[in-house]
Amino acid sequence: MIYDFPFKSQYFEISGRKLHYLDEGEGPAIVLLHGNPTWTYYYRHLIRVLSKNFRVIAVDHMGCGFSDKPGKYSYTLARHIENLTILIDSLNVDSLSLVVHDWGGAIGFGYATRFPDNIDSIVVLNTAAFRSRRIPLRIRLCRWPIIGEIIVRGLNGFAWPATFMAVQKKMSRETARSYLQPYDSWKNRIAVYGFVKDIPLEKNHVSYETLLSIEKRLPEIRERGISILVAWGGKDFCFNDHFYEQWQLHFPDARYHYFKDCGHYILEDGHNSVEPIIEEFFKGTLLP
Repeated sequence: MIYDFPFKSQYFEISGRKLHYLDEGEGPAIVLLHGNPTWTYYYRHLIRVLSKNFRVIAVDHMGCGFSDKPGKYSYTLARHIENLTILIDSLNVDSLSLVVHDWGGAIGFGYATRFPDNIDSIVVLNTAAFRSRRIPLRIRLCRWPIIGEIIVRGLNGFAWPATFMAVQKKMSRETARSYLQPYDSWKNRIAVYGFVKDIPLEKNHVSYETLLSIEKRLPEIRERGISILVAWGGKDFCFNDHFYEQWQLHFPDARYHYFKDCGHYILEDGHNSVEPIIEEFFKGTLLP
C-alpha cells in the first residue's frame, strides 16, 4: 500500500501497454510530469491543492510508477513525448498547463514546443529542456556499460539514494518506501536505467536531436507570451544554479522563486511553501 496517496488510478493503453495516470478535480486542465526516479507520488501534495479548482492530470511515464514496465521498449525522450501526446489527445484536452520536474521538463517542453497553441502556462521545477554536458559523477557512473546497469537495476543505486540525496529534510520511512515501491526489482527498474542512459550528452546520442529541436523552439514559447513560473531548489546536486541561470536567459520575463534550502525534490523540502505559490500562479493565469 502506498502511504498518503488517496487517488483513483486510471489507465490508458498505448500499443498494448498500460500507461497509468491520475485525473482529479474539475476546471482548466493542468498536466503534471515527473522525472527520474520519481512517479506521480511526487505530486501528491500539489494534486490535493490544485484539484480544488482545476482538473489535474498526473502521468506515470512508461516504465515508471504504476505504468507497465516492458523489457523490450524504446525508453527515449521522443517516445515519452509521443506517449504524452497520445494520452492528452485521448482525454480530449486541447488547452492545458504544465508542471514539469527533472525529465518532465524535456518531455513537457517537447510537447509544448510542438503544440504551443495548446499551452496556457507552465511551472518549472528543477529541470532542463536544453542541452548541457554538466552531469554529476555519481550519475555519470550509472551510465557506464554493464557496471551502470548493475548499479541502477541490481543494487538499486539510483532510486534508493535519491530518497536521501535529493532532499535536505529527511523523508519519513513511509514516504521513502512509497517512492521506491514501484521500483522493487531488477525488472521494475528498467525505466530508471533507461532514463539515465537517455541523457543526451553526445551529438550521436539517440535523443540529442530531439532535445536540440526542443531547445531551438523555446523562443516560440516566449514569443507567444505563455506565462511561466520557475520555482527552484537551491541545494540541488544535479540541476544546480547553472540550470537556474539558463532558464533566466531563456525566459527573462518569467516569475522566479528561489528556495535556497530546498534540494532536487523541491516539493518534498518545500511542502507547504511551494504549493501556495503554484496555486496562486495558476489562479491568476487560468481563472477569471
